[in-house]
Amino acid sequence: MSKKLPFDATIEVRDNCLCLHAQRAARALARRFDEVLRPFGLTNGQFSLLMSLNRPEPPTLAPVARLLAMDRTTLTAALKPLERRSLLTIEPDPKDRRSRRLALTEEGHAALIAALPVWRETHAEIDRELAPMDPEALRQALRRIA
Repeated sequence: MSKKLPFDATIEVRDNCLCLHAQRAARALARRFDEVLRPFGLTNGQFSLLMSLNRPEPPTLAPVARLLAMDRTTLTAALKPLERRSLLTIEPDPKDRRSRRLALTEEGHAALIAALPVWRETHAEIDRELAPMDPEALRQALRRIA
């Protein structure tokens, strides 16, 4: 005789699962940012990746992968189309030839400069939509989870 999980369990998970709600919110936010960044030829992931390279010194793969919560293989695959579009360079690290340094090109900087106002505007809209919740408290909670 086979046992079936009660439908109440489905409702419990639907209503209480933090992972489910975080995934749904992440997908909705990703779609929204993909839409506003499309005129700049970027996805939200590409924008975040390029922004993660905007540092005083070009980073190696490891700190970028950590910041973006990606494994190195996924990061390497994500870098390729941006490198082909001349938005970034991947060069050997002069201190350790086995490592690679990631640097924005002039075109990469220009893409970020063009897209940043729209990113800011979209964030301000989302912050207003979240009212009366404190968006900064939400960001802090998400950082704790990550």
